[in-house]
Amino acid sequence: MRRMVLASVYRVLALIAKELLVLLKDPRNRISVFLPPLIQTLMFGYAATYDLNNVPYAVLDQDRSQASRELISRLDGSGVFNRVATLDRASDIKTTIDDRDAILVVQIGQEFERDLQAGRTAELQVIADGRNSNTAGVALSYVSAVAQSFGAEWQQAHNQTGPPITMTTRAWYNPSLETRWNMIPALVGTLTLLQTLLLTAMSVAREREQGTFDQLLVTPFRPYEIMIGKAVPSMMVGTIQATLILLVAQLWFRIPFAGSFVTLYIGLVFFLMASVGIGLMVSSFVNTMQQAMLFSFVLLMPFTLLSGLTTPIANMPQVLQYLTLLNPLRYAIEIAHRVYLEGAGLVELWPDIWPLILIGAVTLPVSAWMFRHRLT
Repeated sequence: MRRMVLASVYRVLALIAKELLVLLKDPRNRISVFLPPLIQTLMFGYAATYDLNNVPYAVLDQDRSQASRELISRLDGSGVFNRVATLDRASDIKTTIDDRDAILVVQIGQEFERDLQAGRTAELQVIADGRNSNTAGVALSYVSAVAQSFGAEWQQAHNQTGPPITMTTRAWYNPSLETRWNMIPALVGTLTLLQTLLLTAMSVAREREQGTFDQLLVTPFRPYEIMIGKAVPSMMVGTIQATLILLVAQLWFRIPFAGSFVTLYIGLVFFLMASVGIGLMVSSFVNTMQQAMLFSFVLLMPFTLLSGLTTPIANMPQVLQYLTLLNPLRYAIEIAHRVYLEGAGLVELWPDIWPLILIGAVTLPVSAWMFRHRLT
């Protein structure tokens, strides 16, 4: 009986060893087993944080008193707020928020110190960029904490009662700071990237697995014609999917659309070109549909984490901030938010469009070269 058990154990161990050898024999499998968990864990640790440690803000100090300067110094010295501009006119607020130079603008009225000295409640207005509701909400809570601390110390130093400061908040482009106003327009890029990348990456791998790839090679099609034939359907599916998301946002959730659908779809076309280029690079590299799905999901996780969808890019380490410049989803989400909530036009969107053009101009020729290289 004991020998039978030992023999069974040996057979099982031999089978386990055989499966491990098959799994680890392929260099691609070794990379996919060990590298993605390591990279994703590091990215989650550094990029996926809801804490704000770098809040760019601007100040419009209309009082220019000792009290207002002391309050501003509290913000500057908190270690969280980074003053990027000191405004002179109220009209500068719109430009600062629209250009995303600052998440917040702190406006101190002309009677700030006088109201404090007279025992009246001084007003402090904070204007936030509501296009990212999570970031704006956390940043407003930080300002409120600093203002309350300043007010409590003023009360104690001047033996006053009653609330010394009242903070009035305004969130532009998302007055109620509703999360769905931020998330659903961003899904236009996120879900479209998911579907486009998977379809494009699996297209060539499916041909190889089904044995029709060799038949495709003996046709009069040239490699670039095959690539175009594989890319266009994925772009069409991505466009249809984005349209469905927009219809849900408009008809079901009733999120107001401030911009132009033509502008949004122009930006979407450039985003799809960049996504298809990346998908074709994956498809020309893998051999099976399983590998195509695996590599696609390995790419999707970093793309999502480094897009600024859930956590602000400014809070990420500098190295990761540089990596986000290579992420097409970052620009797609920026375009969707600006067109949907702000009503931005093509001129304002050009800083987000030209990187997509550049990514597509690099990935499409590289994938074409890799495709031709695999045929030879």
